[in-house]
Amino acid sequence: MYDAYQAQADLLAPLRAWAGLASAGFRETHAGPAVNALLRAFSAGAELVSRAQLTHERPDFEIRDVFIDGRLVPVEERLEYEKPFGKLVHFRKETNLAQPRVLLVAPMAGHFSTLLRHTVQTLLVDHDVFITDWTNARDVPRSAGRFGFDDYVAYLIEFIRELGPGVHVIGVCQPCAALIAAVALMAEDDDPCQPRSMTLMAGPVDTRVNPTKVNKLATERPLSWFEHNVISTVPGRYKGAYRRVYPGFVQLGAFMSMNFARHMRAHLDLFEDIAKGDEAKAHIKRAFYDEYFAVFDLPAEFYLETVERVFQEHLLPRWQMVVCGRRVDPSAIRRTALLTVEGERDDICSVGQTLAAHDLCTSVMPFRRKHYVQPGVGHFGVFSGSRWEKQIYPLVKNIILANEYGGTSLGRMVRRLEQRLTRRELAKVPAANALPG
Repeated sequence: MYDAYQAQADLLAPLRAWAGLASAGFRETHAGPAVNALLRAFSAGAELVSRAQLTHERPDFEIRDVFIDGRLVPVEERLEYEKPFGKLVHFRKETNLAQPRVLLVAPMAGHFSTLLRHTVQTLLVDHDVFITDWTNARDVPRSAGRFGFDDYVAYLIEFIRELGPGVHVIGVCQPCAALIAAVALMAEDDDPCQPRSMTLMAGPVDTRVNPTKVNKLATERPLSWFEHNVISTVPGRYKGAYRRVYPGFVQLGAFMSMNFARHMRAHLDLFEDIAKGDEAKAHIKRAFYDEYFAVFDLPAEFYLETVERVFQEHLLPRWQMVVCGRRVDPSAIRRTALLTVEGERDDICSVGQTLAAHDLCTSVMPFRRKHYVQPGVGHFGVFSGSRWEKQIYPLVKNIILANEYGGTSLGRMVRRLEQRLTRRELAKVPAANALPG
């Protein structure tokens, strides 16, 4: 399958290159109005042909600066820690402000961490931001070994420990179940680096709740079907030659098939914007699809184990998940505050699936648990766009600020309460009601 995909990409490369040159050549013309309109339409069509391709390298975050207190502060993207399948990237700001440290856990689900560009930009104003930057599996040599679900959880724990005590974690989409497991294992070990707060955004904690098309696809076929039909081998020309992977182009195809009409409409709109010379609107659509068409291969074992444990057997919400030989007990989490966020129109991770984390993290005191459903947004609207920035982010900022207590009187009060209340007593207290929309 991968070889067939690569062959068609190679065969169409000259056509796309010609179309790109034609588009650029006809875009700027000083002919009469009628001819000009015709040439702009030709240029728009040629550009769509040139853009009909996928890329497999991580785009740049393109975050050079951020406004803080009315001042433009330079931002440097710095590699802090590196492992074969992922890196810890720091968005270091040239400022002496003491801000809460936040680890943003990007999904390993077919797209690069740059999909969270707007999430990072928003967080940077008030926080010292780090992000998990996962490596495209086709670029990881087979000598690096396997990478499964247990390894993913181990990476999260290692990254959190690398940042030290006092960090806050935010999981977006796919990593939510694994992040709960990582924090639970750290809590059970009384690890001094366990996070002060954990925000879970549009993530599949319990996919039995309001199943989506994605969830139904995962359960209507046995695991062997996925192994035989969607797993392929990396071609020999790449660093990860002959590694078994779940190709990013397969994941993208599945996502696009769910909303094919909407994507077709978006490209027709892009054609019209280019033909009319409306560069502002065209730029927005180009930027989205440049990111959306940058795809990422997953290690086969990680993909298959995630399908099995999270989507088919629902091990975490059934209290049966085992990681590295240890049973995961989310009720061990006591010192980490919890915020869950969902989108009303999310067709990938529906309402209720992330909320399920509150039924698991029963030892977190009720006043340190919050849930919020954002009206009118789909999956990407939870962590990107105007409603993320104006309505969801203030809640995230608040949960972090409320638990950035260090040695303050609030912190001492929280720790005293935690010591006095047993898990059994906490379990009798109902969870906090969802915040109003």
